[in-house]
Amino acid sequence: MKEEAASHNFKLVPVVKKGMLHKIDEAKEDIQYWLSRPAQERLAAVTFLVLQSLAEGECIDKSMVIKKRLKHI
Repeated sequence: MKEEAASHNFKLVPVVKKGMLHKIDEAKEDIQYWLSRPAQERLAAVTFLVLQSLAEGECIDKSMVIKKRLKHI
């Protein structure tokens, strides 16, 4: 599974911002960015990050996951 996540083509793009340090709120901008992305992309990013922290052969512990049926509009 770790190899599957590594095979995704995640591309890091450097971002440069100029401004007063006390006026830049990166946390707010990060949240706004991720909320603007589709749920599938957010889930893929979270899964990728979790897989990076797992040891060789270790699996994601899904025992605390609560499944909810989404209402389709």
